[in-house]
Amino acid sequence: MTDSSKNLLLATVAFAIAFSVWGLISGLAPLFKVELELSAMEASLMIAIPVLLGSLGRIPMGILTDRFGGRLVFSVLLIFCMIPLLALAVNHSYPSLLFWGLWLGLAGSSFAIGIAFVSRWFPPERQGTALGIYGAGNIGQSIAVFFGPVLARRLEIPATFLLFGLLSLAWGLVFALWARNAQSTTRSKTLGENIQVLRTEPLSWALSLFYFLTFGGFIALGIYLPTLLKEIFLLTPEDAGARTAGYIVLATGCRPIGGWLGDRIGGVRLLFYVFLGITSLAWLMAISSIYPFTVGALGCAALLGIGNGAVFKLVPQYFPAHTGTVTGLVGATGGIGGFFPPLVLGILKDLTDTYALGFILLSAFALGCAWVLWRVFIRIPTPSQAK
Repeated sequence: MTDSSKNLLLATVAFAIAFSVWGLISGLAPLFKVELELSAMEASLMIAIPVLLGSLGRIPMGILTDRFGGRLVFSVLLIFCMIPLLALAVNHSYPSLLFWGLWLGLAGSSFAIGIAFVSRWFPPERQGTALGIYGAGNIGQSIAVFFGPVLARRLEIPATFLLFGLLSLAWGLVFALWARNAQSTTRSKTLGENIQVLRTEPLSWALSLFYFLTFGGFIALGIYLPTLLKEIFLLTPEDAGARTAGYIVLATGCRPIGGWLGDRIGGVRLLFYVFLGITSLAWLMAISSIYPFTVGALGCAALLGIGNGAVFKLVPQYFPAHTGTVTGLVGATGGIGGFFPPLVLGILKDLTDTYALGFILLSAFALGCAWVLWRVFIRIPTPSQAK
């Protein structure tokens, strides 16, 4: 195995473990709601705290990775996650879940670390494929959602927290011992220089907009699909959960494909096709019939996954010296984007008694992203925008 492949494997497993830790409280939330007799608002707050911090934490983690290297930052993060998990194994009262859940949310910032770490091991023509493979590690969140409750029922909740903590600690040590930063011929950027790029590079904000749609849309539908399927089509919770699982697996599996296609035809061109496809398919989800809705949902799942891979084909291409910093911004925006659509859908449902308008707005937003892509990346390309 080559050094680049070895470090890609180490980082992908690290990312999957970090995301499983990030999603563990969400996965166990139904059990906590019953055991602690939580209201819907209390349960929502418990789930939202680690997710939101994990999204916002990507900005400083990306900056730190550009400054100190991914090996150190990723190792420290995984080892640190043992502390809140151990604390929750000892005491998982509601105040404890809120306090330690806040710190556990840092595991979600791992995405920015790995993008910067992996991209430096591969030449530009292979970065899309490599980053797509790395990004598939976000299936770790699904592992926590599906297997967390199973382990909690068999081993009880404290042992489940402890098991995930030991796994994070063990892989943190493995990563520290075996991972290596790619050699760089440029000096490390100062903290001020890394922050400056966010103020002076409008392309970083355009890429953030695109990830707000592709990753935010993936997260939003993954969270809200069970509710939609039960309310619109009167499916059983088991059936709705199985269909949602299929959606998550399809979107995650398409992420490496998006990176690979970005290497072949260019990330900009690929994203343009993705946005136009979502513009069309979102209308199918506005139809209150299970068959067109399913085609629209699965089609959007595939395109959103491909779009995720395409966006992170472009980040190291345009920002090779600030990959971690820009990844932090883009990743944070995408994470935050996962929370607004469910809120909008809920409000529109209360106002109009249907979810259809929400999907029409999704179509309009995708079309707007296509317009921004054309204006910024296609109409007047710079020499660095060769692909």
